[in-house]
Amino acid sequence: MPRMDAMLVFDRAAVRHHRDRAARQVDRVADVLRDAAERLLDRLDDTTVRFAQALDVGGRGVVAPLLRARGIAVVSSDLSPAMAVRNGGASVAADEEFLPFAPSSFDLVVASLSLHWVNDLPSALIQLRQSLRPGGLLLASLPALGTLDELRRALTEAEAALTGGAAPRVSPFPDLRDCAALLQRAGYAMPVADMDVIRLRYADPMALLADLRAAGEANAVHLRLRRPPARDLFPMALAGLPEADGRVTTTLRIAVMTGWAPER
Repeated sequence: MPRMDAMLVFDRAAVRHHRDRAARQVDRVADVLRDAAERLLDRLDDTTVRFAQALDVGGRGVVAPLLRARGIAVVSSDLSPAMAVRNGGASVAADEEFLPFAPSSFDLVVASLSLHWVNDLPSALIQLRQSLRPGGLLLASLPALGTLDELRRALTEAEAALTGGAAPRVSPFPDLRDCAALLQRAGYAMPVADMDVIRLRYADPMALLADLRAAGEANAVHLRLRRPPARDLFPMALAGLPEADGRVTTTLRIAVMTGWAPER
């Protein structure tokens, strides 16, 4: 039996399939994606540098219009061809693990909630740095440790009660303190990582699962179970989510990462 590559945490074919499918329904979660993107782009207001050419990585049709509204020309990329065309303007279907862009192509790279399904994140960050001109800026956000913890715990407890065990059903996320170190390791100058928190409340708990699917965030962990789950798993798990005022709550803890391409 062949040895599994230790770096193979995510099934990239499944990630692409989920994003292809989500391209038809991502408008359902556009408000949440836009909120996260606006919080990320607010960092541009903290610098006097003016950017002319940006790369939007995995923006799902939300980031590119926000950049264009700031007068910045945009090239968008996405692992999913169907999702890439939602960005309008210049778009390309490209794998974040094997980016096709020439060195020094952009002075700004924006990756809003789009790098957390990458197997080799340090390599992806290095490629993004290489695509930046000297003095260019990376703005990236990704779910951090603690995101969807309520759902993770509820699924684990429900599956353990039903089957005596639990399969991975929510992606592993990095710790915030590791994010700045990742940027430094990838060769960025002045790396900074901080946290934004978004809390989502649902009157219908099933809408949480529908929103994750609409965002292209279905389970793509390589070691996930490939057979259908027990019929009672999701109803039991959703019934175990914390509730207040008739609504269940889940938390998005978003690590915001900024780093500059070194001047030559």
